[in-house]
Amino acid sequence: MKVPFLDLSLQHKALREQALAALAATYDATRFCLGADVDGFEKAFCTTLSYPRALGMSSGTAPLHVAAVLGGFGPGDEVIVPAFTFISSAWGISYVGATPRFVDIDEETYNMDPVKVEAAITPRTKGIVVVHLFGQPAKMDELLAIARKHKLFVIEDCAQAIGANYKGTPVGLLGDCGTFSFYPTKNLGGCGEGGAFPSARADVFEQARLLRVHGMARRYYHDRVGFNYRMDGFQGALLNVKLPHLATWTARRQEIAARYLAGLKLAGLRMPLQPEYGRSVFHQFTVTHPQRDALRDYLAKNDIGTDLIYPVPLHLQNAYQELGYKPGSLPVAEKICATCISLPIFPELTDEQVDHVIRTVNSFQATNP
Repeated sequence: MKVPFLDLSLQHKALREQALAALAATYDATRFCLGADVDGFEKAFCTTLSYPRALGMSSGTAPLHVAAVLGGFGPGDEVIVPAFTFISSAWGISYVGATPRFVDIDEETYNMDPVKVEAAITPRTKGIVVVHLFGQPAKMDELLAIARKHKLFVIEDCAQAIGANYKGTPVGLLGDCGTFSFYPTKNLGGCGEGGAFPSARADVFEQARLLRVHGMARRYYHDRVGFNYRMDGFQGALLNVKLPHLATWTARRQEIAARYLAGLKLAGLRMPLQPEYGRSVFHQFTVTHPQRDALRDYLAKNDIGTDLIYPVPLHLQNAYQELGYKPGSLPVAEKICATCISLPIFPELTDEQVDHVIRTVNSFQATNP
């Protein structure tokens, strides 16, 4: 039985007629940059996911850049970010000339460890980028207490966590602002790039609105240096088609995760802890095993796709080598990168495919001593 790691074509085939009709309407109305489709998506996003306000943006990286500007970060400042995440979590910090201060993670949840965050704070620390990795909310009470104590600006990177919540509050509303990505592989993915910026703070939100469109509140009057981070109309139209299906897709991801959690029994396999404080939306189902590479080869031979998300921690990436981190600097993140493997978990998987993954993983030790 073949089990791909991800097959986007299944979702897009099911929505093809509706999606093409939406694109045609946008095309005929020439609503290409922002416009009614994006306005409609912003309103639906807020209504569906309980946000007071949100801005559609051109990518998931754009709101991270905007957030770094609004945090007041700049040269000489340090901003704390977990070492185990996609690199765009750190890009906004670098774009404004500040320095990412990488910290280690909690081995059970893969999210940043509040104890390590506290230890990393210096007189130059100005903010924290909290990543809700793989759809799992981070320990926000502890992290927000640290932020309040040291007067730090908190950015929530929710790129993989749409629909997740922490103690009933949607992620992205606990800190000073949130950021989302609608890259095609995300739980809510567009047909290209896209992102969103929600905030519980009206003052932060209004400044983000300015920055999104050339620092312009009124056409041709520019109040501050801004960017061209508008969401295009086609992405807004497509996301409007997809958003009503998000709850069903999320529930299916959670069902698949529950099957994995109950069924995977391979000795040495470690699955992510599911704490009581939050609701995970399982963007990925990432496990660790000491013989990760051999396990991955074995699954491939049995027609099961996997991925390594992520094989290199941020502090050891070439882009940040000038910061001076060495192997062993952040041992938990390095260990997870060396042993992690992500299993298939997209909504269109059948129970038979999921059970095939479980059986194959569980048979690995017997056939590969």
